[in-house]
Amino acid sequence: MQGEVLYFDAERGVGFIGGSDGNRYHFDRSDLSGRTGLHKGERVEFLTAGNRAQNVVSLDARPNAAPGDAPEILPRRPTIGTSVPTTGPAAASSPPPSQSLFGYFRSCIAGNYANFRGRARRKEYWGFVLFFALTVIFVTVAGVVIDAALGNLDREEPVFTSIFAGLVVLSMLVPSLAVTVRRIHDIGLSGWFILLGLIPTFGNLIILVFAMIPSQKRENRWGEVPDGIL
Repeated sequence: MQGEVLYFDAERGVGFIGGSDGNRYHFDRSDLSGRTGLHKGERVEFLTAGNRAQNVVSLDARPNAAPGDAPEILPRRPTIGTSVPTTGPAAASSPPPSQSLFGYFRSCIAGNYANFRGRARRKEYWGFVLFFALTVIFVTVAGVVIDAALGNLDREEPVFTSIFAGLVVLSMLVPSLAVTVRRIHDIGLSGWFILLGLIPTFGNLIILVFAMIPSQKRENRWGEVPDGIL
């Protein structure tokens, strides 16, 4: 995949790339191929692993450059889905803004559908929960309307309501578990703590508390600080 460097902290060796698919990917210096750093606005090609960019190769380096020469940066092209400033002091120091709540929900059911690695900030978790609930409500209402039109409610057999709601819940089960595990990773705990949810009431309350704790504002064993927390 190709993309553009949105932010790179040369001191910490971490940064973000806006991919051609409209998503953002984080990377660190170990993910760079043949380079020790990148520049904001530099075009790159990379492989993806969840929301992480790996084997990042610059597309803007001069093909005939001598070893040690600085790369030639081509004119910046706007990246879809980002509003990172392109001029002024803020452009050199500010990390890219975080996604919207729906953007996080879409990411959870697309690129991170079964991603149990990495970290998820509170906004990502609650964005998923919000639109998951709205989706269930929408399909339930649609099922009730159809059952009412067919007379199923008179016979106390809401067939379509049950089918629609059941399909949505089943389809969201894996991303729901995945984003919860990543949320637990984000506060510095093992994802196996999700098993506390098997304890009736008490376990679910603990998971709820985990989901409300702020992100660790430093790298931990499960990855870099999520986009938007820096």
